[in-house]
Amino acid sequence: MSNKSRGSLVRKAGTALALAIVMAHSGFAVTGYHRIYSFTGGLDGRDSATKVTFDREGNIYGTTAAGGDFDLGAVFKLTPSGDRWVETVIYSFAGGNDGADPHGGVTIGPDGNLYGTAVAGGNAGSCAGDCCGVVYRLIRNGDFWFQETLHNFTGGNDGWGPGSGVVFDADGNLYSTTPNGGRYGFGTVFVMSPSAGGAWHKRILHSFTGGKDGATGSLGELLLNATGNLYGVAEQGGANGVGTVYQLAHSPTGNWTFRVLYTFKGMPDGAFPFSGLNSDSSGNLYGTTYFGGTAGMGTVFRLTPGPVGKWQESIIYSFLGDTDGSLPTSTMVFDNHGNLVGTTSAGGRPTCDCGTVFKLVLSDGAWSEKIVHYFGKNFDGYAPNYGLTFSSAGDLYGATPAGGNRHVGTIYKFTP
Repeated sequence: MSNKSRGSLVRKAGTALALAIVMAHSGFAVTGYHRIYSFTGGLDGRDSATKVTFDREGNIYGTTAAGGDFDLGAVFKLTPSGDRWVETVIYSFAGGNDGADPHGGVTIGPDGNLYGTAVAGGNAGSCAGDCCGVVYRLIRNGDFWFQETLHNFTGGNDGWGPGSGVVFDADGNLYSTTPNGGRYGFGTVFVMSPSAGGAWHKRILHSFTGGKDGATGSLGELLLNATGNLYGVAEQGGANGVGTVYQLAHSPTGNWTFRVLYTFKGMPDGAFPFSGLNSDSSGNLYGTTYFGGTAGMGTVFRLTPGPVGKWQESIIYSFLGDTDGSLPTSTMVFDNHGNLVGTTSAGGRPTCDCGTVFKLVLSDGAWSEKIVHYFGKNFDGYAPNYGLTFSSAGDLYGATPAGGNRHVGTIYKFTP
């Protein structure tokens, strides 16, 4: 899902105002689904197209693509307080060198600071009538956070419009993707490495050609395995034009080798993968496609490693639309029983088409689906697209970019 569609116009920078709003919705000792925060669309943010991230104290962090002091997006924190949650905006984007229109949430780095990307803003290049986006860090100093731009995208060979989160390896290197730009204009995979002097150095690991290797990045983060290899999906391109799964293998000499693990074929196979990947203990890869499957409404797929480096793909579930759910974009997670849990951005209630939370259960070698929540009733959220995150207590949390009391987004909790 390309980020060529831009956010609001750049406005002059100002001082970010922290806004604390206490919601009356309990987030504890509740089974099933529960909405814990509803954005107002003002200074607290709106359009929460984000994954959620927990720190060690159980606080939640995420991003809103709009709202905040300048209506150009914000990074927020939700703090548990008894049976309530307190929301605080810890940074409002101003659209200058700091960026604008952040998507995908934030990642806690090895230094305890927050890292993320913004689709627009920055001070280099002109992309789709705006600047080309940034990689940023929020540095904590007591109760205050200070923003630092680590890279301004130029819109050239370095890419532009980053809209997914970042991941770190054991050495503190940061990895992510851009859906646009690069040598051939179809996106990049990049790494950023810190230096002893405090500067960060960016390197392109792969520029997509738009051909057999794929085109554009995904909503989900890259998957980094224990051996240091990266796995991801390209939403488009490939031999059939409907996306690929790829690997970037890391050698001890520091070189990276790109190869396509699978090329999607379209119905009844998957088409247009937007999610990130997850893996099980056997090294199998799991993800979703937005279209394809037996009904054309999206799939859950598995890639199994085989001999001589070959991978075998199988569709383990095809979404049927309507009450079954459709058009998944989320990165799935495994629960403690080995079930896959994820969300669909559409389908569900016939009167809403607002999305679902689903679970896939493996029994006797076959996967069966169970819908565990339908979005869209009584100011519920809708259109979830970045998946779920486990808390230390084993509950699942996620965000919707729409719905809620003001129809501009929610944060929710689900107890399996």
